[in-house]
Amino acid sequence: MNTHEEVVQDVVIKFAGDSGDGMQLTGQQFTNNTALLGIDLATFPDFPAEIRAPIGTVPGVSGFQVHFSSNQVFTPGDICDVLVIMNAAALKVNLKSLKPGGRIIANIEGFDNKNLRLANYPEGVNPLEDGSLDSYELIKIDVTKLTREALKDFTDLGTKERDRAKNMFVLGFIYWMYNRKLDNTIDFLEEKFGKKETILQSNIKVLQAGYNYGDTTEAFTTRYTVEKAKMKPGLYRSIMGNQALSYGLIAATEKSGLPMFLGTYPITPASDILHELSKYKSFGIRTFQAEDEIAGITSAIGASYGGSIGVTTTSGPGMALKTEAMGLAVMLEIPLVIINIQRGGPSTGLPTKTEQSDLMQAYYGRNGECPMPIIASATPSDCFDVAFEAVRIALQHMTPVILLSDGYIANGAEPWRFPQSADLPNIAISFKTTLSEGENKFLPYKRDEKFVRPWAVPGTAGFEHRIGGLEKQDITGNISYDADNHQHMVKIRQAKVDAIANFIPEQKIECGPEKGKVLILGWGSTFGAIKSAVLDLNAMGHTVSHAHIRYMRPFPKNLGDIIKNFDHVLIPEINNGQLVKIIRDQYLVDAKAYNKIMGIPITKGELIEKVLKMI
Repeated sequence: MNTHEEVVQDVVIKFAGDSGDGMQLTGQQFTNNTALLGIDLATFPDFPAEIRAPIGTVPGVSGFQVHFSSNQVFTPGDICDVLVIMNAAALKVNLKSLKPGGRIIANIEGFDNKNLRLANYPEGVNPLEDGSLDSYELIKIDVTKLTREALKDFTDLGTKERDRAKNMFVLGFIYWMYNRKLDNTIDFLEEKFGKKETILQSNIKVLQAGYNYGDTTEAFTTRYTVEKAKMKPGLYRSIMGNQALSYGLIAATEKSGLPMFLGTYPITPASDILHELSKYKSFGIRTFQAEDEIAGITSAIGASYGGSIGVTTTSGPGMALKTEAMGLAVMLEIPLVIINIQRGGPSTGLPTKTEQSDLMQAYYGRNGECPMPIIASATPSDCFDVAFEAVRIALQHMTPVILLSDGYIANGAEPWRFPQSADLPNIAISFKTTLSEGENKFLPYKRDEKFVRPWAVPGTAGFEHRIGGLEKQDITGNISYDADNHQHMVKIRQAKVDAIANFIPEQKIECGPEKGKVLILGWGSTFGAIKSAVLDLNAMGHTVSHAHIRYMRPFPKNLGDIIKNFDHVLIPEINNGQLVKIIRDQYLVDAKAYNKIMGIPITKGELIEKVLKMI
């Protein structure tokens, strides 16, 4: 068959099907294949909250979106060019995200009467047959039938076992369509199923069958190629947010010379950090899956008291349970890293959907005056640097630190130009082992110029001291109920956090002019959408700029000056308006909010529309 190749610059594909159809695996394999070619990309996994949602229903749809390009990529894409759907429910959920005239690749078997009924289509309506999709390019493939035919010689496999491989058929066909090789997925299958020869060979057979289907079917005459992206030279790998965060913690362990202790309790979407860190005992990492959230954080506090880097991980509901212990860590003035991978709330909320709704909780969600520094990651690869920095601040300022990420960042992936160990700074720390000049006994709350108290490891002779949650007398650390002392200690704990602003970088403009009409001020996972929107608005001739805050508390010292350089400030957030309230409070500026609370990211197009209305 004669085919011709077409070079395209930018493609967004979404794989969608039932939660048992293997769409996450399909998307991840296509992502890895893309990354190995040096093509820039961003991904957005989207899966149901239930472990096994009802088969064929709308709540059970699982999706994986990947945006890949020969240009630099900042988001997983506003709308899809190609929608790969395994059943009727997947079409119903995702059709709105397909661009006009886009391509639909549909598994015919997923549109039988049963699937149509489960997806709540009216009786007798089949969108593949009724002309409702005529404005799209519809490619109908009987994936299930072709998968079973490919495996007809595997007589020891039942029908269910054969059908489990149908995602490999889809993956093989997409590899053909985008002019890829199968090698990396075959390597993956050999590693995963190396001891299960029948399963291994059946998956490889179906993968090849999907590829060959594109080669031998006359309906397809065009293959597409996306060329390598122009990126900074270096060694890259594909990284997900929780992976990068884990590696940042490990790097901080190495660069501080201290062991790390993770005390935690599993919760979506933070559990992957526990899973990842548990693999690295050889780097001095100890992981402890506690019986509950409170035991997780208090065990980490104990580890910090003993001279380790104490870390605990959670999401919003777990943060609520940890608040009393967080107050204890503030009162003790002890290093601790509290990682919150945010998700939809309140209560159990939307466990698998993304949200930025815990910023107020991080700022104010504890009893008493309980200030803590807060740092936020912006992209999956940024999680490495933010985790490293959170540990540095905790150790060098003797304070618990909250690190905010979210489900979008945690599960999303992008290419990461990872640093060499020699490129990372050492994290200088010192334990109190000798008395200072003029001291005749250890004073556990005697502070340095940063308002930081000394760190003495239990068991060091002559440096015994008592810690606890009751108010401390300044310098001595003795229990004190004195009114003046309490006010003094509240003020000095706040001053210690405020002083961190002297030891962090000043805020920078990410893109756009230093002064202009509109400043889009963001934090967390809105980074890609804001940057993409601002680049497009600049190309239109508008003086719009983007600043993205990593240090949420305290803010960089020059943030107020940057804000004053713009006529309008727009703050997009995946919440009901949280940073915007804090910015209004601290800088007395009439900042405007753009809020989206749907469990999905803000898009570039939405922001462009909002800014054009503002100006």
